[in-house]
Amino acid sequence: MHCPMNRRKFVGNMVRTLALGIAAPFVPGSGKSDLFPYRDVVLGHGDFKYRIDMDWGALDPSFYPVNDCHEMVQDSMGRIVLLTNHTKNNVIIYDRSGKLLEVWGTDFPGAHGLTLNVEGGEDFLYISDNVRHEVIKTTIDGKVVMTLPYPAESGKYASPEAYIPTETAIAPNGDIYVADGYGLQYILHYNANGDLLNVFGGRGEGDAHFDNAHGICYDDRDPANPCLLITARQQNKLKKFSLDGQLQDVVHLPGAYICRPIVHAENVYLATIWSGDGEAESGFVSILDRSNKLVSAPGGCRPVYQDGKLNHMYQVIRVFRHPHDVCVDNDENLYVAQWNSGKTYPIKLTRV
Repeated sequence: MHCPMNRRKFVGNMVRTLALGIAAPFVPGSGKSDLFPYRDVVLGHGDFKYRIDMDWGALDPSFYPVNDCHEMVQDSMGRIVLLTNHTKNNVIIYDRSGKLLEVWGTDFPGAHGLTLNVEGGEDFLYISDNVRHEVIKTTIDGKVVMTLPYPAESGKYASPEAYIPTETAIAPNGDIYVADGYGLQYILHYNANGDLLNVFGGRGEGDAHFDNAHGICYDDRDPANPCLLITARQQNKLKKFSLDGQLQDVVHLPGAYICRPIVHAENVYLATIWSGDGEAESGFVSILDRSNKLVSAPGGCRPVYQDGKLNHMYQVIRVFRHPHDVCVDNDENLYVAQWNSGKTYPIKLTRV
């Protein structure tokens, strides 16, 4: 029988693995015990480095099960809100230490997108359900206040089944933007009352169109020129649009299959569900600076630009299987929710 590798030697090997850009083996399983070897590894690059917190948010799955942990947000009370497509408890609310506070929701079998917006001093959630083919607005404790059904009035959809919304973004005036990331790839623009104002994007050739318009967010880092950031996941691109749907810029992220963008302070954070050439059980977190340049990739190789172009990105350590969303808290710690990862709870990355 071989003696187990001592802890110091293992951590040293992992650090060398990160430095060399070699993928460490991942041992499949159903819990966070899979991550034990990575307990002391620091992920990331430059000013954005993080230590893995393996214990955060783990619950008894017989009482609080999850299927896919799709998305997470922080509410006005500082609580971390998780959306899962398990209908025993679609919404799981933690404090920042990972302690369970409450659960609710049994009516969202396709719970996928979760956006929080503060309206009149009150928190509201926008849930994109890709089984119900709807976007549902609720209070923070789960009372439904509005439902946006499939947009028949757009003239683009023959049936609800063609419409599979994945994400929303809310403008300061209450306008709602819905990304149909698994359907016909349109971006639907509504006013706060749910009246359809505009439709743009859709499948097609050219960067004004999409292949997997998976995520969308409102970007006000330049207050004089707010815009929308929309991911084209299968194209490894982040696209910038005006609020009326005009393409303004394209950010190329080769090897990074990005989910929804999150703007926090001067940076954009994106869970990257696959990497390299789209390998399964892959991925990392992408962090962009104010100019939308990739500056850190926790779990991925070091970002390198040559002649202004980013080198092909890939995973170097298999902490993540299919990271689907990242939440940034007030201390700039990260919480990573994962799709198709053995029904595991989120992983916290504590900034160091």
